[in-house]
Amino acid sequence: MKTFKYLVVATFVLSVSGCNNKGLKYDASGIFEVTEVVISAQGNGEIKEFRINEGDVLEANQQVGCIDTIQLYLKKNQLEANIASIRNKKSTPSVQIAAIEQQIKTQKNEQKRYRDLVVLNAANQKQLDDINAQISLLERQLAAQYETINNANNSLTDQGASLNAQIAQLDDQINKSIITSPIKGTVLAKYAEQGELAAQGKALFKIADVETMYLRVYVTASQLTAIKNGQEVKVYSDMGDSDYTEHSGKITWISDKAEFTPKTIQTRDERANLVYAVKIQVKNNGYIKKGMYGEVKF
Repeated sequence: MKTFKYLVVATFVLSVSGCNNKGLKYDASGIFEVTEVVISAQGNGEIKEFRINEGDVLEANQQVGCIDTIQLYLKKNQLEANIASIRNKKSTPSVQIAAIEQQIKTQKNEQKRYRDLVVLNAANQKQLDDINAQISLLERQLAAQYETINNANNSLTDQGASLNAQIAQLDDQINKSIITSPIKGTVLAKYAEQGELAAQGKALFKIADVETMYLRVYVTASQLTAIKNGQEVKVYSDMGDSDYTEHSGKITWISDKAEFTPKTIQTRDERANLVYAVKIQVKNNGYIKKGMYGEVKF
């Protein structure tokens, strides 16, 4: 009889202990989520290298592979050769007009000499007028040649600028052929393999920052008045049959529209027809998994 009494007491203590773990009062329950990013190909061609596996942890901007860029490089080399050819076609004005400038200089010396002779009545005015007309003609020819050379050089410069723009486009396409991770996170899924053909927009892999989790819960209108963005709250993750782990959380988003309660979510007031979605940011200690249930106390 004494043994039975001890057994009943022991059973009651265990029962109370279990209720203390599982009998906690929570304001709302929900599911842990992560922000997922799907990385797609930005270039076309064969995937030459793709060094990731599901579960790998990547750093932000880490290079994980590349798409074939041979044709892009060959086209870039062709454009660079065209630019060099255009550069060689440009004229140097000082060389092209040197002959006319020399003629003008000679005629001006003759102009000065004949002007002195006219003053001394050793030459007639017509000879001086002819020299003045010749100088005027040469100066017009010089201006015309200047304009012709500048127009030709400007046209070549415009052609070079157009080719440089095409090279810049190729450089951008080459850079986009390098596969990188935009964020630090864990690879959740891999959709392509090395040797496959990639097309612009084709999904390559999915990554998420699992160090920062979000608990999405639903609250009633009466609860909504007691919470605000940035508010610190306590979040609990289910660690087993009779154990919860407490985490610090912060409310980062509150929906401004009411919706019907999802069937998989329970709120404090189960009789409420409309609820508001709330997202709570939680720093993951490594034990919280995507899709795991959690609770929150405001």
